[in-house]
Amino acid sequence: MSRGQFDFQSLGPDLMLDAIEALGVYPDSGLLALNSYENRVYQFRADDGQRYVTKFYRPQRWSAAQICEEHQYALELADAEVPVAAPMAFGGDTLFEHQGYYYALWRSVGGRQFEVDNLDQLEQVGRFLGRLHQQGQKRDFAHRPTLSITEFGHDAKTVLQQQAQIGGYLETAFYTVLDQLLQRIAEPLAQKQPFLRLHGDMHPGNILYLDDGPSFVDLDDARMGPAIQDLWMMLNGDRSQRLVQLDVLLEGYDTFATLPSSQLALIEPLRALRMINYLAWLTKRWQDPAFPRNFPWFGTDKFWEEQVLAMKEQLAALDEMPLSLSPGQGY
Repeated sequence: MSRGQFDFQSLGPDLMLDAIEALGVYPDSGLLALNSYENRVYQFRADDGQRYVTKFYRPQRWSAAQICEEHQYALELADAEVPVAAPMAFGGDTLFEHQGYYYALWRSVGGRQFEVDNLDQLEQVGRFLGRLHQQGQKRDFAHRPTLSITEFGHDAKTVLQQQAQIGGYLETAFYTVLDQLLQRIAEPLAQKQPFLRLHGDMHPGNILYLDDGPSFVDLDDARMGPAIQDLWMMLNGDRSQRLVQLDVLLEGYDTFATLPSSQLALIEPLRALRMINYLAWLTKRWQDPAFPRNFPWFGTDKFWEEQVLAMKEQLAALDEMPLSLSPGQGY
């Protein structure tokens, strides 16, 4: 049967339990939904006393080859002692299919939330991101995509034009500033940069902190791109705060990898690109019942007014001088 016939509507508890038990793992508790919207992710305890996490991938988003490449990258990182949650193998395989759904299993990592304002933790995160990128530059992805303004910018705009319901009085203002953003970020994002295999979505929510340091989870958005993509989301606050954070982050990062200083000019263009793609992502997923339930404010006139303001502020941020490295960092 075609995978196009399937969506999350038919993904019920019985189907998931049957899939898990087909791997010889027998849940001894209910399935606790974890904070994931793109896929369906659940934690459970099995009859062996261990806690596991299972992920059922959103149909038609990734091919089996792309998911397996994500899994192989996670396993490669784990073998190199980079603290990344890697999927479990059964019979030599990590990806499985049950009634049209791809799924996989992990041992539960646990841990507490990464404290974005804790500079000691930030330095450790930088060190392990350096190790991740040290491994990531050893080869390219063959099947997974490359970060681009085409997909996250122009294609995202097309989605918004075709599907978003923006109040008539806001539509002109919204697309005017969106086009201005796309025009402004086109040149810096077109500059030739070394690309490597990235985590791809390294925001603080994808970092768990254990007693001995950070652990990275969710390589679902792994792709090729510039190293700064995995670093810039660690920076927050005003310019002086971000400068301190950048120095601390790179103090750890430079132990294992070197960030080209030219990539600092990509921070605000990449932030703009993420803003545009986020709006398109919400728009594309709105028919999934999980989205209206968790994002009830999306699509209101007030929401689109706030987006126009946010994009105007981002245009202003693009006029500022890029953050700079301390002497001796980067090249």
